[in-house]
Amino acid sequence: MWISLSDTIPVEVAADLDTAARAAVRGGQAAMKHYRSAGLAIADKGVNDPVTEADHAANRAILEVLSESAPDDPILSEESPPPAEGVVRDSGHQRLWVVDPLDGTKEFIAQNGEFSVMVGLSISGRAAVGAVYQPDPGVLFLGWTGGGAWSVPVVLEGEDVRIESPAPLRLEPDSTGPVRLIRSRSHPDPLLAKLEARLPDSETVLCGSVGVKCARIAVDEADVYVHPVAFLKEWDTCAPEAVLRGAGGQVSDCAADPLTYGKADPRQPHGIFAARPGAWGSLRPMVREIAAPILGRDS
Repeated sequence: MWISLSDTIPVEVAADLDTAARAAVRGGQAAMKHYRSAGLAIADKGVNDPVTEADHAANRAILEVLSESAPDDPILSEESPPPAEGVVRDSGHQRLWVVDPLDGTKEFIAQNGEFSVMVGLSISGRAAVGAVYQPDPGVLFLGWTGGGAWSVPVVLEGEDVRIESPAPLRLEPDSTGPVRLIRSRSHPDPLLAKLEARLPDSETVLCGSVGVKCARIAVDEADVYVHPVAFLKEWDTCAPEAVLRGAGGQVSDCAADPLTYGKADPRQPHGIFAARPGAWGSLRPMVREIAAPILGRDS
């Protein structure tokens, strides 16, 4: 095994965590070769959606690891063509690797460190295992929804990687003090202002990358992340969900329904609602209300 986490983890889960970790770190190594590059090539995939050569390099590195370690598993990646129809899709037993090679491309371009490489595994349509790797400052977050999450320092030394001792992550249900509400640094959302208005004593935590946001909650640096938008995709949420749920947090869409994976359409049409358990339960009615425009219901 590349990383040793706990003797209590089932062997097959440990193998999947190891694969996710290796893929995410290798992707991060490939991306970081382009970090702080004056000649970084940038293109636009759509409105407010840039892509760089770092995204593609990370994608190639991740796919190489997954193809070697899990050759029979289909892969859904933001930067690759989708799996053929019928290969994945709602079989009830299918494993699906869900990859975002560079989440927070705008933050990568801005060189502020708030980007991540995300490799998740869904089983039977639900997030199971996830790796969220933040190359700058050098930390890997791993999670298993069956009960475990870890923060792992990673040091890149040229082509070599040094893995330091993992630290378990476990959230208390509630925090003391004001609610710390994460707001996206690059994708402002007017609906979120309604939630902030309902929580006048809340503190705002600006952050990029869904993976980094969920990790901030997992390490008790924030309490709630709500993004009531219809444009999130499965690769935005799979790995972060596994990490935060593994740490004891809650993750759902803004209707408080489970996020699902391997759909014919990879969109998560009701956004994401991620929080420590106490905040998720207490804010659920409020989140449903402010998200009504994307839920297609009154509350």
